[in-house]
Amino acid sequence: MTRPGSRIPAPRAILFDWDNTLVDGWEIIRQSLNAAFEFGGLPPWTLAETKSRVRASLRDSFPRLFGDRWQEAMRVFHGHFEAHHLAGLREMPGAGELLAELAGRDVLLAVVSNKTGRFLRLEAEHLGWTRHFSRLVGAGDAPRDKPAVDPVDLALSGSGIGRGPHVWFVGDADIDIDCAAAAGCLPVLLRQESPRPREFPDRLPALHQSDCGALHLYLNRLWAA
Repeated sequence: MTRPGSRIPAPRAILFDWDNTLVDGWEIIRQSLNAAFEFGGLPPWTLAETKSRVRASLRDSFPRLFGDRWQEAMRVFHGHFEAHHLAGLREMPGAGELLAELAGRDVLLAVVSNKTGRFLRLEAEHLGWTRHFSRLVGAGDAPRDKPAVDPVDLALSGSGIGRGPHVWFVGDADIDIDCAAAAGCLPVLLRQESPRPREFPDRLPALHQSDCGALHLYLNRLWAA
């Protein structure tokens, strides 16, 4: 799905979100959050609540949740997550094939995620995907995290490609669309659900695709046109 009347430029660069875009690691994220919540005396979240509420990085979200104890809670989260995240990691359907295809094209690939940078890079290496990306930018790698534009600038740095609609930002959540809009990039929503009414009141995605396979087909048609 594209916005009516919109013309989609072929990408020179594609910046991907990570969780729920290229990989599924939500259950371990939920368990790690609940370990931190138990430490902080907060009620646990269900998987559905985790998926709907997790957007910002830990350094942006944990002070609101835990107050002065947020750094201690973050250490609890990191301890649980580090012990389990690789075993629970799964690629989203079609993600590996999409990345392999794109790696053979003249297009820059990078990741901009709010997952802690060292965990992001461990996961990419575990999946054998590191070679596909020029940069893997996670939370804490840039002065500010997504939706700020700092990680976009870091992902593009040294490439000779500046921000603009020829840079696609692909993600599953409002924070990705916000980041793309702030950076002047092309916002691409990648998830099964279509945009809900008033979900993106000021920043509609330029393109919606249901999954990596659908995005793969769309890009092939775009390049063949």
